[in-house]
Amino acid sequence: MKNVVNIEKEYAGEVWQKALDKAFNKAKKHADIPGFRKGNVPKEIYLNKYGIESLYNDAIDEILKNEYENVIADSKVTPVVRPSVDVKSIDADKLVLAYVIITAPEVKLGEYKNLGIKKDKTTVTAKEVDEEIKHLASHLAELVVKEDGKVENGNVVILDFKGFVDGEEFEGGSATNYQLEVGSHTFIPGFEEGLVGMATGEEKDLNLKFPENYIEHLKGKDVVFKVKINIIKERVLPELNKEFYEDLGYKDINTEEEFKAKVKENLQNRKKNEAENKYVSECLEKAVANMEVEVNPEIIDEEIHRMISDIENNMKMQGITLEQYMTYTGITHDILHKELENDATKKVKERLLLEKVAEVENINPTDEEVDKRTEEMAKHYGISKEELLKEIGGREVIVYDTKMSNAIKIVTE
Repeated sequence: MKNVVNIEKEYAGEVWQKALDKAFNKAKKHADIPGFRKGNVPKEIYLNKYGIESLYNDAIDEILKNEYENVIADSKVTPVVRPSVDVKSIDADKLVLAYVIITAPEVKLGEYKNLGIKKDKTTVTAKEVDEEIKHLASHLAELVVKEDGKVENGNVVILDFKGFVDGEEFEGGSATNYQLEVGSHTFIPGFEEGLVGMATGEEKDLNLKFPENYIEHLKGKDVVFKVKINIIKERVLPELNKEFYEDLGYKDINTEEEFKAKVKENLQNRKKNEAENKYVSECLEKAVANMEVEVNPEIIDEEIHRMISDIENNMKMQGITLEQYMTYTGITHDILHKELENDATKKVKERLLLEKVAEVENINPTDEEVDKRTEEMAKHYGISKEELLKEIGGREVIVYDTKMSNAIKIVTE
C-alpha cells in the first residue's frame, strides 16, 4: 500500500558490540554457573554455557531504546499506528532490523454535501410517558425479600452454584451467595430460565450446553449446574409523590400532572437528540460510501484495541474485570475482536472522512471557539479548565475535537 514505509537498518561494529555487552552485564547478574558468584562470571565462560544467542533479545532492546524514535524521526513521515519492528537477520557481528511505518491513508472525497438525507420528526405518546415513569420508578424500587413465592423473571436471587463438565467441577464455574438478576442474560442460555419457578432453599440440576462461540475448551460441551436458591428478592415500586419526585431531582414538581409534563419534555428532548444522532450517522455513512480509501488492517486493529480498553475501563467502574465478564458470557478475546471489527472500521473511515473535509474546507478553529468548547466540557464534567486539559492530554485535543465538530456541520448542512 502507498502509505506503508519500509525501512531497513543495519547495526554492526561498535554499536552492536556495545549492545551485546550491555545485554551480557544484565544477564550475568542472574547466571548460575558453579565456581562463580552471580555477577562475576567471565564473558567467555558465560557464552560457552549459554551461547551468544541468549543475549540477542536484550541487545535488541538496547538498540531500540534510542533507535526506535530516531528511525521514525529520520523517516520524516508521521505514523498513525505504532510502527512495527522485525528482525531480518542477526548474528554475533551484526543486526538488521526492518521497520514498517504506516502513515495516513490517501482519501479521495466524493460528494459530502447536500446528501439528500432528511431528519426524522419526533412525537411522544401518552403510553411512552407511562412506560418511562415505570422505568424511572424501577431505579428507585426497593428490593424486598420474598418470604414465600417462587422465582420470577426480574427477581434478584442470591444463589450457590457449581458447574460440572464430564463429572468434573471446572474452574470459574462455581460461586457462593452470588447475586443475579433473573432475565439479565448474564449467564449462558438456559441458566436464568432454569431458575424461574424455584423456591427459597430449593436445589436443582440444570442440564445445559455451552454455546458454540464459548471459550475453546468448553464450547459446545454439556454442562450440569447444581444450583441452590438462598434468597429471592423482588422490586417494590415507590408511590408517585413529592418524595419520589425529589429523589429523581425534581424539587420544584408537586403534582403528578407536573411530573408527567416534565417526563414528556425529557422524552421529547431525548428523541430529538436521537433523531439528530441518527441524521448525523446517516450523513456520515453516505459521505463515507462516496469517498475512496484503502484502510490498513493495522489501523483497524489499533482502533479495536482502543475500544476494548474502553470496555475494560467501563467494566472496572461496575466492579467487574473484563476476564470475569468473558468467563461468565463465554466470549473470548478473538470473538470480541471480531465482533468489534465492523464498528472499528466505521469509526476509522468516518474519522478519515472528517479529517479530509477539514483539510479541503480549510477548517482551523479560532482561539475563541476552542476556549468556549473547553469551558463547556469542563462545566459538563464539573472540573476546572486546567484539570480538563491535564486529563485529556492538552489543548490540541480540544482543537482537534472542535475541528471535527465543524467538519460534521459541513457534512450535515
